[in-house]
Amino acid sequence: MEITTISQNYLKKYRQIIWDWNGTLLDDVWLCVEVMNEMLAKRNLHEITIEKYRGIFDFPVRTYYQNIGFDFKNEPFEKVGNDFIIRYNRRQYECNLQAGAEDVLKYFKKQGIQQSVLSAREHDTLIQNLNFFRLREYFDQISGLGDIYANGKNQTGKQLINDLRSDNSGILFIGDTLHDIEVAEENGIDCILIGHGHQSQERLINKGYPVFDTLTDFYQILTHNIIE
Repeated sequence: MEITTISQNYLKKYRQIIWDWNGTLLDDVWLCVEVMNEMLAKRNLHEITIEKYRGIFDFPVRTYYQNIGFDFKNEPFEKVGNDFIIRYNRRQYECNLQAGAEDVLKYFKKQGIQQSVLSAREHDTLIQNLNFFRLREYFDQISGLGDIYANGKNQTGKQLINDLRSDNSGILFIGDTLHDIEVAEENGIDCILIGHGHQSQERLINKGYPVFDTLTDFYQILTHNIIE
C-alpha cells in the first residue's frame, strides 16, 4: 500500500537528513534512458522506455546492464560503464533539479537540521554537480564513490553515518531506489522514498516504506502539518 502522508511527529525526531542525488534531488532519469538507448542502438540491441528502465534498473549497475542485453564476455563492463559516463557527463547539465528539491532543502536548513549527500556518483563530479546547481551550502557532508562504476553505496554510507556521530534513530535517508532501502536497513536508519526517480513506485511500495510521488508532495507534508 502506498503511503503518501506521515505525521509531523514522525518527522520531528530527525536531526540529520541524508539525501541521495541522482533521481532524488536531480531529475536525470530521462537522460539515463536517452544515453543508454544510444549505446544499445550502437550495439544493435533493443532500446528501452522510461517505464521499462524504472522496472529493471538496479544496483550494482553491472547487473542492470546484463539484463538489458550487454554481454561482458565480448565487451568488458568497465568499457561499457566508461562509455555511459562519457556520454552522460557530456550532457549532464541539461538536467534540472526535481521539482520541489530546493524548497525541501531550504525547509530543513531553516529548521536547523543537518543535511548530507550520499551518492553512487564519483565524488569529485558530485561536488561539481552540487556547485553547479548552487546547492553546496545546504550540505554539511558529501559522500560519493571513488570510481565511476556505481557498484553501490553500502561502505560509503557506513562511513558517512559513522562520521555524523549521531544517534541513528535521528537520521533519515531520502532516496529513490531499493538500494537506498538496503543502505538504510544495513545501518539502522529510517528511509523515505521518492517515486519519481530511477525505480518504479510499485517496486518501492512493496517494501512498506513511505513513498511520495514527488518532492513537491513531500514538501506539502512538511509545510501543511498533515497528520495521519
